[in-house]
Amino acid sequence: MDLLRFATAGSVDDGKSTLIGRLLFDSKSIFADQLEAVEKTSTDKGHGYVDLSLLTDGLRSEREQGITIDVAYRYFATPNRKFIIADTPGHVQYTRNMVTGASTADLGLVLVDARHGLTEQSRRHAVLLSLLRVPHLVLCINKMDLVDWSQETYERIHAEFTQFATKLNIPDLEVIPISALNGDNVVDRSANTDWYHGPTLMHHLEHVHVASDRDLVDTRFPVQYVVRPKSDEHHDYRGYAGQIAGGVLKKGDEVIVLPSGMTSTISGIDLFDREVDEAFPPMSVTVRLDDDVDVSRGDMIARVKNAPKPSQDIDAMVCWMTNEPLRPRQKLAIKHTTRSGRAMVKDIQYRLDVNSLHRDQEAGELGLNEIGRVQLRTTVPLLCDPYSKNRTTGSFILIDEATGVTVGAGMINSGS
Repeated sequence: MDLLRFATAGSVDDGKSTLIGRLLFDSKSIFADQLEAVEKTSTDKGHGYVDLSLLTDGLRSEREQGITIDVAYRYFATPNRKFIIADTPGHVQYTRNMVTGASTADLGLVLVDARHGLTEQSRRHAVLLSLLRVPHLVLCINKMDLVDWSQETYERIHAEFTQFATKLNIPDLEVIPISALNGDNVVDRSANTDWYHGPTLMHHLEHVHVASDRDLVDTRFPVQYVVRPKSDEHHDYRGYAGQIAGGVLKKGDEVIVLPSGMTSTISGIDLFDREVDEAFPPMSVTVRLDDDVDVSRGDMIARVKNAPKPSQDIDAMVCWMTNEPLRPRQKLAIKHTTRSGRAMVKDIQYRLDVNSLHRDQEAGELGLNEIGRVQLRTTVPLLCDPYSKNRTTGSFILIDEATGVTVGAGMINSGS
């Protein structure tokens, strides 16, 4: 079975946590003791219903306020597919949490309250998902039961969001009317929406095609570890382990090792328990080469005629994640794929207002949860691609060298 990662987003009280709870409940992915605990807590709180949002809002402060603060990950599976859900917070002060949760998502799920329609937060979440190049987006118009299942309300919000999405990079959009509390159109089709002929949410999640979203043309294999067992059985074994970030690796392919520029041929590709003839993203494999070339962690294996150009001058969009602002001339540690180094901020070109898409070119710094275009100079050449082309080789994190805390996340526009 393949795996779908999706992130939920929406304004406060739009029902993100309830929707995830409903998905888990209706797909029979909740243990009996978990359900009993949720039922007991719901009764203790005086609710007249089982509050399924308690399945994901695990922090005490989240339950007290009825909001999501941290990114909550949940795992479940159906006969057709495995899922990882990232329940991301809606508040603007937790933008960094949403960026974290959506950065690896194949699909973004934005909830809006049918009574209120699109809000500033709804638009901001769509902008962030577009900025993070999440290839599929689902707009769930929730609480349709509170507007008497009005087709007119559905079509008005549908048209408004579709018009707004034309300004963004959203290649695939689905709009579904639901009631997360009652389960309408979540897993089972609702009799209340006889005017709606699209899929239920679960059907769409199970069947949305994500395999072609990955770059299968440009071969990128960041080396994470050199495997040398030195045992009697594998006395001369030497392999290079990592996760394929792009393209297809095949036995017999001529490859180049960067940044050294040495070339060789793939003699074998190993999984944990067997050898395979080819491998593709996001498989984790060990690659063996014909020649004993110098390869270590941080290097990248690519095709000879289609290799990334090593870059030390990086132009990127950066989401800043800490209270101390990002300023020019600041020095930070940088981690890109398996390669680590140091970076200096050369310039902040502009700060992006994710609500209006306005570019503030007078901004001299980036504060907590702000996003801007930044020029960096690195001490080591990064073997990168534009983020729009490859989300793995086009992204990096910035780290405070004194504390070891991740303080920024970047999406590369270009390098030179």
